[in-house]
Amino acid sequence: MNKKTVKDVDVRGKRALVRVDYNVPISKEGVVRDDYRIKMSLPTIQYLRDQQAKVILTSHLGRPGGIVKQELKMDPVAKVLSELLGTEVKKLDDCIGDEVLQAVNEMKEGDVILLENLRFHKGEEDNDPEFAKALAALGDIYIDDAFATAHREAASNVAITEFLPSVAGLLMGKEIAALSKLVESPEHPFIAILGGAKVSDKIGVIKNLMERVDKFLIGGGMCFTFLKSQGYRIGYSLCEDSQLDIAESILLEAQNRGIKFVLPEDIVSVPEIKAETSSQIVDIKDFPEKGVGVDIGLKTIDLFKKELQNARTIIWNGPLGVFEIERFAKGTYEIAEFIGNLERVTTVVGGGETAEAFKKFNLEEKISHISTGGGAFLEFLEGKSLPGVEALEDKD
Repeated sequence: MNKKTVKDVDVRGKRALVRVDYNVPISKEGVVRDDYRIKMSLPTIQYLRDQQAKVILTSHLGRPGGIVKQELKMDPVAKVLSELLGTEVKKLDDCIGDEVLQAVNEMKEGDVILLENLRFHKGEEDNDPEFAKALAALGDIYIDDAFATAHREAASNVAITEFLPSVAGLLMGKEIAALSKLVESPEHPFIAILGGAKVSDKIGVIKNLMERVDKFLIGGGMCFTFLKSQGYRIGYSLCEDSQLDIAESILLEAQNRGIKFVLPEDIVSVPEIKAETSSQIVDIKDFPEKGVGVDIGLKTIDLFKKELQNARTIIWNGPLGVFEIERFAKGTYEIAEFIGNLERVTTVVGGGETAEAFKKFNLEEKISHISTGGGAFLEFLEGKSLPGVEALEDKD
């Protein structure tokens, strides 16, 4: 996938309308609790400022459903962004209209403005061309730097491209390059680590990656559906009984294709999921009748490390246990640290919880690429078309 980026076009002195992803958690006190997504937008913003462009930022926040909600205004985001950039970011009270257009027309080169929450207007999620046209009136060029919304058809990332020259931002360009390589020309051995709660969320990913990967390593809650499909007792562990036949067919297909499908050999079991509860590591053949699985065991950690040792490409989506509770984060942490120390390997991590785990463990710098997308990341790996990416201009 070869899309134009902001570096392929002349932005000097122009009004650059930039779609960013500032859908960040905000406390009841109006404080941004995690500024990671804001920080990820800085390279594009700073590049535009260095080019003397006028930077107009657009984003949604939460799900206001087309009405103004005080707690979902962008003011806390503007405050954090101002601190990170070291310059005032003026936040406007709307995202379209005469007052907004006037404020944009008064901008000086290098100025940064943040528009109000796009989803305060129903036209945003409806992909309404009239709303998109009103947004487009604010810019000379459109730059999409919000990969996390690329799987949605909205006015601010699809309809708007009918009215302005449209290219990817630096973050979007990095996402496209990293993920395109995974599905088009990965180095082998290529290994997929999949965790998280549900098999049903990953079926499309597994089936598409079956054409490309050499091994799957399975952990998290989803492993119990696979284990139960093979006749293992899993106690009260999370399981999608409606997916048992699909899980069994996936394992059979992998076997027929000669693809290794590695399931846990031992599990950390607890009577209930609480930080203070007692725990034991049990062989999967001896899982207690009333136990709940919360992490992969020591034998499985060593097994996964052995399987990963010679990898040249690794993709990871979904934690391997209940990593939010420190006692049950060992599997996720040890595998994350292990792949972070591998040499000559491309490692791509995606999904909100997985990215959160790497940030929690301070391992971001050891990974080739951490995707900012959740749903967009999974849909890309499923082989689906992402409307927000498809709408951008191709390189010649």
